[in-house]
Formats: sequence, structure tokens, C-alpha cells
Amino acid sequence: MKAKPQEKTTKRVILMDELRGFAVLCMVFYHAFYTFTFLIGWDFCRGLLQFFTPAEPWFAGIFIFLSGIAGNLTRSNLKRGLKLLVVAIGVSAVTFFAVPDEAIYFGILHFLSVSMILTGLCKRWLDKIPIWIGMAGCAGGFLFTMGIEHGYLGVASQPLVWLPQTWYTQNWLMPFGIYNSSFFSSDYFPLFPWIFVFLGGLFFGRYAVQGKFPAWTYRPRVRPLAFLGRHALIVYIIHQPVIYGIGLLLKWLT
Repeated sequence: MKAKPQEKTTKRVILMDELRGFAVLCMVFYHAFYTFTFLIGWDFCRGLLQFFTPAEPWFAGIFIFLSGIAGNLTRSNLKRGLKLLVVAIGVSAVTFFAVPDEAIYFGILHFLSVSMILTGLCKRWLDKIPIWIGMAGCAGGFLFTMGIEHGYLGVASQPLVWLPQTWYTQNWLMPFGIYNSSFFSSDYFPLFPWIFVFLGGLFFGRYAVQGKFPAWTYRPRVRPLAFLGRHALIVYIIHQPVIYGIGLLLKWLT
């Protein structure tokens, strides 16, 4: 007698919304400190920016990991990624023409859209990899590629393989973390090493599909954060123009 295939759970993991909302809130404050520091020149914002800068990869990592988990809960990662790519290209176009000195060429939206597209194309093969083997491989991949912006592959900060320096004389490889000194993007998340954070979330997210998260993760605790988390994309799109507009107004008033 054949076993019935395991059904996907439809129960929403509220903790994911709350953590995503927390990451979005941190992002909004970080971008506000950045804008007010360089646009208005407020010293107290500069101090806050310097204080929060070391934490920025952590809350961005939370957001990326959760996006990977969500890759198990969507009907089509390919369609989701293509739609988000259109938004990301729009962000690049607007920032290029409106604030060319702060243009975004491969920010977190570009990264997430490409990651979703790749997931949509490869998920049937990724699903064959056991969860903990996949997560261990992602941890190793992240450590091995986190030095790629500095020209090497290795273990964290210890180089093992130096990449050809000719790769770093131009910028067309910048989606992979390879670029020269002339490249600047005010928001930048290359595929390496961040793709491994996304894929780690994708592997871990199978537990959500199976309904195996702890019972307390399905109960709401901080509803405003959950609300932000459910509308993260909208918040991301509108928060920068709003912050920049407030900054211009304050600069004019002062």
C-alpha cells in the first residue's frame, strides 16, 4: 500500500512576519540615519549610523533567510522573481536619474529577484537534497565565498584561492561580488556570499511546509511588526523616497 504524499500546511507562521517586520524596521532606521548624515550633515545621525553599521548585515541576513523560507510557500518562485525583478529595475532607473550619486545597481531587491528566479528553475533538484546536508553546504558556501569582494575564496578571512585580478578590472561581474574601485551602489547585495543565506532559508523552510515549526511560532505577539512584515515590499519601495523627501525638506528649513 502506497503512503499518501505529505500535504503542505496552510497555517501562517506569524513569527516569520514579525521577524521580517523587525528587519524592515531596522532597515528603515538605518537608511534614515544614512540619508540624514550625508544629506543634512547631522552629527548625531552620523554617530547612530556608525553604531548600527556593524549590525546591518545581520538584519539584512534575517530578511534574506526568511525570503528563502518563503520560497517553499509560494506557488511559483519564477513568477515571483520576475515580478520583483521589474520592481528592482525600476528602483535602479529612478535612483540613476533622480540621485545618480546614490544610484542602486544591485541592491537587495535585485538579489532577491535573481535568487527567486534561480530557485524557480532549480527547486526540483534542490528538493532532493536532505535538509541538514543542504544547510551545512550553505554554511560552508557562505564562509568560502565571503571574501570574493576582496579577490579570494577561502575560509572566512583566510584566503585559500586567489581569483584572477583581471576579473576585477571591470564591473560587469558585480552581481557576483566582483568589481573594480570605480563601482558604487548605495545598496549592494551580491549573489556571493548571500545566495547561501537565501538557500539556507529555502532548506530550513521545508519544516514550515511540513507544519513542524514549534506551536508558539504560529501565534501573534507583536502585531505591528507582523503587519510590517506582511507588507515588506511596499515599505521598502516607498520608505526611501519618503526619507529622502523629509531630508530635503529639513535641509531647506535649516
